[in-house]
Amino acid sequence: MNELYQPIETLSGVGEKRAAKYHKLGIHTPFDLLYHFPRTYIDFTHPVSVMDAEMGVNCAVKCRIIRKMPEVHAKNRLSIFTMIANDGETDFTITLYNNPYTFRAVQVGETYFAYGKVQGGWTRREMRAPQLQKAETALLLQPVYPQSVGLTSAMMRTNIQKALSYLEDAMETLPTALMEEYRLISLQKALQGIHRPAGIEDLEAARRRLAFEELLLFQLGTLMLRHRSRTQTAYAMSPQTSLDDFFCALPFSLTGAQQRAIAAITKDLCTEVPMNRLLQGDVGSGKTAVAAAAAAFAAKNGFQTVLMAPTEILARQHLQTMTDFLSPIGMEAVLLTGSTKAKEKREIKKKIADGTVRIVIGTHAVIQQDITFFKLGLVITDEQHRFGVSQRAALAEKGGHPHKLVMSATPIPRTLALIIYGDLDITLLDELPKGRLPIQTFAVTGGYRERAYGFIKEHLDAGEQAYLVCSMIEDSEQMEHLQAAESYAEKLKSGAFADYRVGLLHGKMKPQDKDAVMEQMKRHEIDLLVCTTVVEVGVDVPNATIVLIEDADRFGLAQLHQLRGRVGRGSLQSYCILVTESKNEEARERLKIMSRTVNGFTIAEEDLRMRGPGDFFGSAQHGMPPLMQAAFSSNMPLVSETQDAARKILERDSQLSEKHHASLRLAVLRLFRKNGENGLN
Repeated sequence: MNELYQPIETLSGVGEKRAAKYHKLGIHTPFDLLYHFPRTYIDFTHPVSVMDAEMGVNCAVKCRIIRKMPEVHAKNRLSIFTMIANDGETDFTITLYNNPYTFRAVQVGETYFAYGKVQGGWTRREMRAPQLQKAETALLLQPVYPQSVGLTSAMMRTNIQKALSYLEDAMETLPTALMEEYRLISLQKALQGIHRPAGIEDLEAARRRLAFEELLLFQLGTLMLRHRSRTQTAYAMSPQTSLDDFFCALPFSLTGAQQRAIAAITKDLCTEVPMNRLLQGDVGSGKTAVAAAAAAFAAKNGFQTVLMAPTEILARQHLQTMTDFLSPIGMEAVLLTGSTKAKEKREIKKKIADGTVRIVIGTHAVIQQDITFFKLGLVITDEQHRFGVSQRAALAEKGGHPHKLVMSATPIPRTLALIIYGDLDITLLDELPKGRLPIQTFAVTGGYRERAYGFIKEHLDAGEQAYLVCSMIEDSEQMEHLQAAESYAEKLKSGAFADYRVGLLHGKMKPQDKDAVMEQMKRHEIDLLVCTTVVEVGVDVPNATIVLIEDADRFGLAQLHQLRGRVGRGSLQSYCILVTESKNEEARERLKIMSRTVNGFTIAEEDLRMRGPGDFFGSAQHGMPPLMQAAFSSNMPLVSETQDAARKILERDSQLSEKHHASLRLAVLRLFRKNGENGLN
């Protein structure tokens, strides 16, 4: 088994060049290679006849080779190899191009599977350059792997076959009793079954085992971190503290959801263990007001609060909002960022150290620099930090283990939120403030683009602003049909929107340049901002009332909802226009859902149903283990089973210190450390 942990170069068939390509995929040992799972499978289990095959669609045909024709040389140095085959009913032609090796290997009279597209008319059928494998030795479910340049699925299948030969029963990670209780096959069988499944049942059993294990390991790790932080003391605040003056000073009435959230948070702040809570609410649901109430409660108890924003421009926005909420009751918030001038920074640090300032807003560096807090009782972070679970746990080491509140504007189905934020208690803000006008959403084809431009111009002429979102930054020869932000912006500046101020924002710009553009947008020095999805994480521009999203079918529902949330931030009626050229029914159905509802949680559930959980895990915070098997298995009952199993295990053995849990503990540590998590030891 030691061969599994040797450098990948030691694997037969892997030289230096191929090893370098594997390294780019994060594969350094044969063991890593075994966890490079197929992204899909070519299914040879249901072959069709050439006459029944859908033209132009990949399919498998089982056939016998009748004869091979002489090689033909075309003018452009193309060698053409032709064979006549029979599928049991019909003769047809198989044509190969510049592939003498396969042509020579194919034997007349033998039976093969041919996988590719059937072409031709009623009287003559042909398969051009199909994949061929001998029927008697065929992999009926042939794995197709995520690739990089220079690594084909065929290469990977050969290398993985060799790595599989190193497997032994001894490398099992799960206790026997657990495997029996949850009907799981062994790890050895699972890895064999995922890479070389004998059939659908074999593949499903392998997927279930591997998904179960990875979900279990992650949930064990998050629960252990949660337990660690819950066993440490924190600053307990007084339940007698009144927030009546804060509520009276607000220029609006809180929603029921906001009131419940504030009650849950203030109750946590009065306990002997640190609060560890996620405040999850849709765009515009009023999370900042809740955060301000928590900061006011802490200040009234003599404690300081830090609110960390991902960028300076958002930190300044938070400062303005918090000041609006807190200055009426005599509380001051200060801003501390990398660009704060040295003299001002020294004065602010002094005020923080002597307790004069109770509320500090800045980027996450605010808790890492040489800043001494008088009494840091509450740390509020934004999900945009992409903090991993151990980084959140590490905050417990700051300022005497402060309470922690994480804010998220990404609606996530509760079951998945329990995985992604497994170390946090969850509070939902599932109501929008009264009087907030729902964003009107329309899904149209490109034929309506000029009408959409006219609609946008009407609103720009009325003094409003708009966003135009593209899926790509630059033009691509491979995707000529897609709109790219840079060329689109230039086209609009000289064409349809020549009379307006058009700006450009994309992810390749320097952070300070992005901030400058968003500041211009906020100050209404830009009328129409052409941008990529980088605008998801953006500054509030209450005057922006329209967002037009090009190639909307390329985005998931959750991402479209986040982009739509860039408008509707003020009192004006706002609009979202989704433009697509796609004829795909599933894509069109997704856009219809966007048109029907503005409820982020409903949309998240639909996204989960239609696309599985991959999108949510893909955008999860830094340090999230990849959950590769769970990402292509939308088997939510399995999630519940692993949550149940993790709780049972830790109730009996909170640190996995018992002998029969040794392999399990090692696997948890390996998973978290591999993904940048160092909070477990």
